[in-house]
Amino acid sequence: MSLQNAILVALAESPQSGYDVAKQFDKNVGFFWRARHSQIYRELGKLKDKGWAFSEEIQQSGKPNRIVFSITNEGHEALLRWSREPAAVQELKDDVLVQLYGIEHIDLAGLRRTLLARQERHRDHLAQYEAKIKLLKNGTTLKDTGRELALEVALIYEREWSEWCDRALARLEPAAVAQLDNVVPIMQGAGSTKT
Repeated sequence: MSLQNAILVALAESPQSGYDVAKQFDKNVGFFWRARHSQIYRELGKLKDKGWAFSEEIQQSGKPNRIVFSITNEGHEALLRWSREPAAVQELKDDVLVQLYGIEHIDLAGLRRTLLARQERHRDHLAQYEAKIKLLKNGTTLKDTGRELALEVALIYEREWSEWCDRALARLEPAAVAQLDNVVPIMQGAGSTKT
């Protein structure tokens, strides 16, 4: 998926300024597709150049004028073409998993800190998704159903990662690691320590 498609989905909801699209990414679409605000503004310009969106300047008193983007018929067609293509399965790419694979060569204390931070992030996202899905329960529209399905898989993802972090942290506690075979502490001064 490209960022342009995610922005077209946002514009299909309603005409929006770049700021509005960025806010929507922060609150909703951003759960599934991350983008910096500068990327969003750049892509809005590209969508306009392709004829998939147009902009209108809205006069405001006491503030800078607002540029509002709307999706065009060509933009709707592009969105439909994209939706007909098979979605690529995302390859797993994660620094933590690489660190675990080479665990005997890294700093365990640093890894535990990383896992704690990761656990907190997944728990925060889980709480956000749970709150959002409660608002959609018993929805009656196709839009509600689609969003609920997307949030269900996001809940599974965040819950599994959070629970996995619990298990990993327990297994990497210093007392648990000390019971393992072939644990060789890294020398002080030659890098970091293994505890």
